[in-house]
Amino acid sequence: MKPSQGSFPSTATGETVWLGFTEWGPRSNERVAICVHGLTRQGRDFDRLAHALQPDYRVVCPDVAGRGRSGWLFNKTDYHYGTYVKHAHDLLAYRGLGAVDWIGTSMGGLIGMLLAAQEDSPIRRLVLNDIGPFIPKAALERIGRYVGEELVFPSLAAVDQHFRKIYASYGDLSDSEWSEMVLHSVERQPNHTYTLHLDPAIGDAFKKTPLQDVDMWSIWDRIECPVLLIRGANSDVLLPETAREMTRRGPKAELVEIPDCGHAPALMSEAQTDIIRDWLHAWVEHDIEEEEAAKEAAQE
Repeated sequence: MKPSQGSFPSTATGETVWLGFTEWGPRSNERVAICVHGLTRQGRDFDRLAHALQPDYRVVCPDVAGRGRSGWLFNKTDYHYGTYVKHAHDLLAYRGLGAVDWIGTSMGGLIGMLLAAQEDSPIRRLVLNDIGPFIPKAALERIGRYVGEELVFPSLAAVDQHFRKIYASYGDLSDSEWSEMVLHSVERQPNHTYTLHLDPAIGDAFKKTPLQDVDMWSIWDRIECPVLLIRGANSDVLLPETAREMTRRGPKAELVEIPDCGHAPALMSEAQTDIIRDWLHAWVEHDIEEEEAAKEAAQE
């Protein structure tokens, strides 16, 4: 099934910005998975995962403000997690969604954590792809070296070469997987050059203030929903000791490590998408069993 694309206006920050999303599966499906990308990426990164999750789920993959098909914020200081959480609530309201399962890579996972820690959270289950409540300063400094660059490329081949360098930690992707990433990440200019589909200002936070370790353990400890934690075995963002601690406290995540990659697993190979599909499918079966048991109890 081919996806549909939509957009809606949000005034969460006081200005109006149009937010884009890609949606898979019929709207009649009450089980919904929200897939949210990393800092410099966009929602089409989840095309293969969306395929894998059907027919269990209707899958919605938003482009966070300043990325992909979403508009750029006029007030650049609004590129922060408070804004992204508000936009997430606006997406849920626009699509009339109540409880959802949330799959987040890096930044998308942090947005999911913040939502899951709220009272009356809309998140039933949370999948975190290589992110946790502690991020070391050194990893943020590495990311800050490339985020926010205003780049112009003479060809798609040049974009491909750039991606293979800065996203090398994604793992051993096939040529077709790299090609998919490139095609959904660029905008062709009138002079036949290519630019990236993102606002360079998303990197301002990495440059305006000194970077420090990020500590969100108090957020993690408030989360109560089931959590699947995926970690790239060589990740410098989700350290092994952080991942182990996440299995012992708060929601006590179930941990799966992906060999031969760092931050963050691309979730494009069948082996990786199957991990998420199978974990969520087990919960779907659990929900069905509970629904059937409730019906039987009501009939007695």
